[in-house]
Amino acid sequence: MNFVWGFLLIPLLAICVLPFLSMKGKAIAVYAVISSIAILTGTLAFQGLAGQNFALELPGSLISGSIELRVDALSAWFILIIDFTFLTGGFYGLFYMKAYADQPTNLTLHSILFILLHASLVSLCAIQNSIAFLVAWEIMALSAFLCVIFEHEKVATIRAGINFLIQSHISILFLMLGFIWVASQTGSYDFSAIHSYSMTHPGALSLMLFLFFFIGFAIKAGFVPFHTWLPYAHPAAPAPISGIMSGVLIKIGIFGILRMLLLIDLDYTVVGIVILILSIISGVYGVMLAILQHNLKRLLAYHSIENIGIIGIGIGLGCIGLGTNHPVLCSLGFAGALLHTLNHSLFKSLLFFTAGNVYQATHTLDIEKLGGLVKKMPQTAILFLLASLAICGLPPFNGFISEFILYTGLFSWLQQTQITSLIGIIVTVSGLVLIGGLALICFTKAFGVVFLGNPRHVFHQEIKEVPFFQLLPLYFIAAFIVLIGMFPTVFLEMLIMPVQLFTGLHQLPFTSFRGNGLEVLASVSQAGWCLVALVLLLLGIRKLVLRKRNVTVLPTWNCGYTAPTAKIQYTASSFVKSYSKLFGMLFLIFKKEKEVEGIFPTVAHLETRPYDKIEKWLIDTPTTNLRVFLGRFRFVQNGRLQFYILYGILFIVSVISIPILYDTVKQFVEFLKEL
Repeated sequence: MNFVWGFLLIPLLAICVLPFLSMKGKAIAVYAVISSIAILTGTLAFQGLAGQNFALELPGSLISGSIELRVDALSAWFILIIDFTFLTGGFYGLFYMKAYADQPTNLTLHSILFILLHASLVSLCAIQNSIAFLVAWEIMALSAFLCVIFEHEKVATIRAGINFLIQSHISILFLMLGFIWVASQTGSYDFSAIHSYSMTHPGALSLMLFLFFFIGFAIKAGFVPFHTWLPYAHPAAPAPISGIMSGVLIKIGIFGILRMLLLIDLDYTVVGIVILILSIISGVYGVMLAILQHNLKRLLAYHSIENIGIIGIGIGLGCIGLGTNHPVLCSLGFAGALLHTLNHSLFKSLLFFTAGNVYQATHTLDIEKLGGLVKKMPQTAILFLLASLAICGLPPFNGFISEFILYTGLFSWLQQTQITSLIGIIVTVSGLVLIGGLALICFTKAFGVVFLGNPRHVFHQEIKEVPFFQLLPLYFIAAFIVLIGMFPTVFLEMLIMPVQLFTGLHQLPFTSFRGNGLEVLASVSQAGWCLVALVLLLLGIRKLVLRKRNVTVLPTWNCGYTAPTAKIQYTASSFVKSYSKLFGMLFLIFKKEKEVEGIFPTVAHLETRPYDKIEKWLIDTPTTNLRVFLGRFRFVQNGRLQFYILYGILFIVSVISIPILYDTVKQFVEFLKEL
């Protein structure tokens, strides 16, 4: 109980005190609160991973009934990810948000919302009551919305925030329908009622109930076709919030899906196939659209959709393993999904934070205007490169580990499968391979165009590296990316208890990941680091040999060109021109160009803007049709007083006549019955 009082009182006291503190005091207070919450909840989480579940029953109210809090192994894993991301993102934000020191009111509100967002996300992992869960979910949605629109003077930011808010409430609507369904049948708002209801109503009803919850959580997670809010909200938010949204906010959707899989008794094979298909589409579609983007944070946002697809593939494989009584596939599927949840929170938050560094230095995220930043911001460039290698699933970094686990699960399924499942295995493997290959293209473009080559635009301000303390949390994240790649078994052992929650549903034999073909992970990681060491050694030898020689540096395009210019470098558009032509039918690409005249044209312009076809079909077209339909009734609002008086008279007549008409119809029906 002391834990609950501490969890409630510390944020409340801070929120009351924050408006009266100086800017420096606000920063210290916010980070102290985040750290305190992380210590309190992290302690319970480590106990949960060790098998010591925390449970507490609060009195609640007459409507909600008692409210149970429980931290099991699944909750513990997500709480630790949330705490780590907020600790690093909060520390990074202490220095990033200094650029907005001239907006004290905005920063005060932002600080309060940051605390509420952290507290609500952690609460969602422990609450076991429907009403309390929805309240915490609403606090999370509103605080995230207000964090997104921090720069509310920009029209695009407001539009992105409203888009996020509307779709967040569509998510809440589906969750509410699911909870009301269960409560109306059981009379209880406790999560245990969901389990008891599914046990007494197996089959189609349980599947329909799961679909309500799945859609609600999938909107928050960003699965295709529920992803359309994500590419707008992530770029609009300040970099610390972008990293947290991609790192943990969308992961609460993954947590919700996993929690419902534990509560609802289902045909796991059918559910697994549905999730697997949706996840492959999400992964491939997300990375295909990411390649076309010219805004750096928007590019990263589409990669969040891709990685949610990879996590979903793991969940789908785990469900199929449950349904087909395949313990290796089940354990490796869920382990891969859970580990990739951690991995994605690490390298994606690092990518967004480095993108924030680029934005603060250049005041733009337009990839077409960037170039040569490795010379001005070498540390940011190295950190971005490391995170790029990790997100592409290359050894010896953490992304390789979780994807290798999924591949291992697929090959174990292949050894014991029937011919009917072979097509699914081939499609899944092909999807993962395609996702990895396209991710390589995307980040080769992103890193090459942004950091290599020569500047493509003249900036009026000096471009320089951000302060060391702003880079410090980024190095801390990078260290974990490296550690997971070097010592994967340590983190896999931490996943034993969470995975056992799922294998225990059908009592599948699972106690450890040893013997499942994962022994090769350590060898691959060691070989990868030997290669890295060899490259560093060769670079050291080269530097040693050249230290006493005169090295001449010339422009890249100095040879063979009469009129060299930085504009003849590859741009973001030209780098993927072949790709966009090959897959152009899948996307909407708008072009704006000015014809080139002469050998050395003075004016030339080509601009491409990719657009999401699914967004056009599911959002734009229905919205346009609705506006056209409502536009037919504009004559009602004509501004004439006589008509408004007439509307009032008609309303009064309707109020009087409807009851009379009802009684007349009722008497007529009774008369007919007597006849």
